[in-house]
Parts: sequence; structure tokens; C-alpha cells
Amino acid sequence: MTVRFDGQVAIVTGAGNGLGKSHALALAARGAKVVVNDLGGARDGSGASSDAAQAVVREIEANGGEAIAHGANVAKFDEVQDMVQQAMDKWGRVDILINNAGILRDKSFAKMELSDFQLVMDVHVMGSVNCTKAVWDIMRAQNYGRIVMTTSSSGMYGNFGQSNYGAAKMAVLGFMNTLVLEGAKYDIRVNALAPTAGTRMTEDLMPPEILGMLTPEAVTAGALTLCRKDAPNRFILCAGAGGYASTRLFETAGTFIPADVQTPEVVIENWEKICDQSAQGELASGAGQTEKFLTMAMASTQPA
Repeated sequence: MTVRFDGQVAIVTGAGNGLGKSHALALAARGAKVVVNDLGGARDGSGASSDAAQAVVREIEANGGEAIAHGANVAKFDEVQDMVQQAMDKWGRVDILINNAGILRDKSFAKMELSDFQLVMDVHVMGSVNCTKAVWDIMRAQNYGRIVMTTSSSGMYGNFGQSNYGAAKMAVLGFMNTLVLEGAKYDIRVNALAPTAGTRMTEDLMPPEILGMLTPEAVTAGALTLCRKDAPNRFILCAGAGGYASTRLFETAGTFIPADVQTPEVVIENWEKICDQSAQGELASGAGQTEKFLTMAMASTQPA
């Protein structure tokens, strides 16, 4: 099987460097027409320049592909709308969105300014929201769309000094979970990529010999897997240094405690049952948890 994207249009945010550039080049090499989005700012989000995005477009065109550059700040919806409109004016559709743009403002929470927390949330969370909102109705009308959120192990598991980044990267998973439910009947599939790669975001966090193993291309192989026609839905793919894994959220079966003894003491007494993983499972939506608990409660009222 060969994965191709002929006739499809892809938007990749933060595509002037690193992972986004790798994603854009790979999509173009496999037939996609690509919008190379990049504000051109520094790693902390300061500054702006179109040079990096234009250079990626030239590289795509030199290889026989089609691409346009756009410097939209993903945190500003009007700029994102303009980017999507340019794609529609030129190619008439948008099939793929990879929400990759991001910045870092790392500090321990005690030392972090709230403005640094807000900015990271704006770029990672609202950036993903803005770009997705701008293409959502297009994908619904087409009855087709593939959207990739970029999450992180920092969000799923925590990382010292990254309370803002971790909060943002966990938030996009909650966003994904609901979009999966709302987009299913339109064949809009939404997945998440948790990358580990040597980019501007990580260049001074790891020694050179380790960075050399963390190639963007290894992550891009995973990204394109989530963009294909037969992509999964609601899948978190972790990728880095040639390693690939999935992260999944499970809930234990739990236990029922009658109303007359619903106290902290009894909850503690039942802790082993609450934590028992033998019958744990995935829930398809938040309503599934309510259904489970109500089923327990109703069963307790039935005669033995």
C-alpha cells in the first residue's frame, strides 16, 4: 500500500521550520497541494517574518509540487480565515489540517507570569480552535476532512517547567474528543500526534547526540498516517526516534456505594475496588460515564 494525497489540499501551521516543514514537504511529495503557514516568529512567539515559509514553498515547487505561503498568526481568527479563503480561492477545497504551530515560554509555575501562560494557551489551544473552525464547515460540506492536533507527553504526563504548555497540550485532546463525535457523520476524522523531535522547541533541552536521533521525518511518518483516507479516528499516536506507540485513556469499572453511606471514609474503604483495573475500558463519550454510574445505581434498587 502506498499513501498518496493526489488532488487533496493540506494546511500545515508552523510549517516554516522543524516538524511543520517536514510535514509540508512530505505531503507535497505525495501529491498534496500545501498551504505553508508560518508567522515566522522566534521560539517564544516574538517577531514575525515570511522568509521561512517562502523558502519551504520554493523547495516544494522545485520538487514539482504546488504550495502557497501564508503568515497568519493562528491566535487571530481573522488572519486564519484569510489563509483558508486563499486556499479555497486557489484550489477550491481543504482536505487536511495539521495544527502544528506552537511556542514555548518555559518557567516553573511559581516564577511564570500569567501573560506567558495566556500566550501559550492562545497559540496552542486557540490556534488549533481557530484553524479548525475556519475549515470545519468546508469539510462538512465536502463530507470529508482529516485533522491532526499536536499534543505532547508534557500534557499527558507532565513536565517540570511546562505548566502552560502541558495544560495547552492536554486541552487539544479534549477538543479532539468532542470533534470526533460531531464530525463522524461527515467523515471528518480527528486524531492527535505526540511528537518527540529535535526542533527549535527542543534544541537546547537535549545534547547534540540525542537530538541527532530525533529526526522530524520520523514524526512526519506518523503525521501522514493520521492524514490518510483510511486514517483512524480519535487516536493518539506517539512518535519519536523511530519509536511509535499509542496513548489511550481508560476508566476502571469502579464500584457502587449506597446513598446512606456515601462518605469519605467509605470511599477510602472501597479504594481497592475503585482502582481495580481488571475490568477497565475505554469510554466513547462523557455520557458513557454517566450511563455506567446510573446503571450501577439502578441495579442496586433491584431485588436480589
